[in-house]
Amino acid sequence: MTEHTFDLVVLGGGSGGYAAALRAAELGKSVALIEKDKVGGTCLHRGCIPTKALLHAAEVADHVRDAAHVGVSAVFEGIDIAGVTSYRQGIVAKKFKGLQGLLATRKITVVSGEGRLVGGPAVAVGDDVYRGDDVVLATGSYSRSLPGLDVGGRILTSEHALELAEVPQRVIILGGGVIGVEFASVWRSFGAEVTIVEALEHLVPNEDLAVSKGLERAFRKRGIQAKLGVRFAGATQTDAGVSVSLEDGTSLEADYLLVAVGRGPVTTGLGLEEADVTLDRGFVVVDERLRTGAEHVWAVGDIVPGLQLAHRSFAQGIFVAEEIAGLRPVAVAETTIPRVTYSSPEAASVGLTEAQARAVHGEAVVAYEYNLAGNGKSEIIGTGGLVKVVRAKDGPILGVHLLGDRVGELITEGQLAVGWEAHPEDIAPFLHAHPTQSEALGEAFLALAGKPLHAL
Repeated sequence: MTEHTFDLVVLGGGSGGYAAALRAAELGKSVALIEKDKVGGTCLHRGCIPTKALLHAAEVADHVRDAAHVGVSAVFEGIDIAGVTSYRQGIVAKKFKGLQGLLATRKITVVSGEGRLVGGPAVAVGDDVYRGDDVVLATGSYSRSLPGLDVGGRILTSEHALELAEVPQRVIILGGGVIGVEFASVWRSFGAEVTIVEALEHLVPNEDLAVSKGLERAFRKRGIQAKLGVRFAGATQTDAGVSVSLEDGTSLEADYLLVAVGRGPVTTGLGLEEADVTLDRGFVVVDERLRTGAEHVWAVGDIVPGLQLAHRSFAQGIFVAEEIAGLRPVAVAETTIPRVTYSSPEAASVGLTEAQARAVHGEAVVAYEYNLAGNGKSEIIGTGGLVKVVRAKDGPILGVHLLGDRVGELITEGQLAVGWEAHPEDIAPFLHAHPTQSEALGEAFLALAGKPLHAL
């Protein structure tokens, strides 16, 4: 057995893991990054990046269909799925090559293989042991299923859906959260008949109710069906298709079933509990500084309870590297992390929903909604939607919630407002370029400051 010594050993080369490795290297640490597949993890290879490439292809398809509306002659002849796949893979390959180069430039030792945490702390990979002054766990997440629902054949996870070599004529999506809604949007734009089954009462149920209801209306207009507030009962498949039964007695038929019921932490079989790392329902238990119960062992990303988002993982990886270096960084607050669903229309939010704000502050909450129908740029690009801002009465902005095409690009302004506990009166004097969609945020801030412009 060969032993290798580093200042920091990172188990998992996804968003949180490579962010920790890069920041630690910047701070002068020697770093080993252990990854069983490809650096970049789920986000780069099977999640964020490739799915957004699909969504862009879907957006282009919709623009071609609607080209005559703006006086452009174009003919939509269908989806070349092989061409879409080539485009998607090209994007991923370019980003992967760039990441590999960045890691090499920072002189990070990348180790290919399956790692297991051992005492010390250290990570064993085959016959080699990589011992560090500190170890960061960043092993990511996997697509969940439901008890009794076996994935395979015509029953897919998002990873399988990415690689599907055809556009289904009919597809059922189990789960109305971010992943389910995004694939519903893609497949509908590609020409499929789509039905979403969601056990809760609304799509994207973690969003503000105004956003959820607005997305449901937009999806109905697009012809996407949704069975809300009804639970899945079972599924059977043949070579020709899949049949899904619901607890209300409804039966649905389709070519494929996509299971999009969330993601679980990858923590099994890694030696964590044997090394004194405490798990709770598979997630790693950490304190407010992301320390586990084992000395000099830290955890970041999807294995830590909370929002499973790549940018949260980036921030936590950077935070841990700086904490190890003694810089005492500011902890990442969940309420200031922006969330975006990249469907058509998009949903974006940061901070508290109106319901959450009222649960904390009671009646001392004011919420304002601005309809994108009053926004010139939104009218030009053909999107409806809304901006909703929630504030404490005579106090700071608590939440910002957006619905509409391209609004994900606006959420950073909302993040700054929430993170800095700004009052609408503080922000109202700041100009927003005309015509931009960002003006809709400005209109909401103006209204809450008591001086609305293009609104009553």
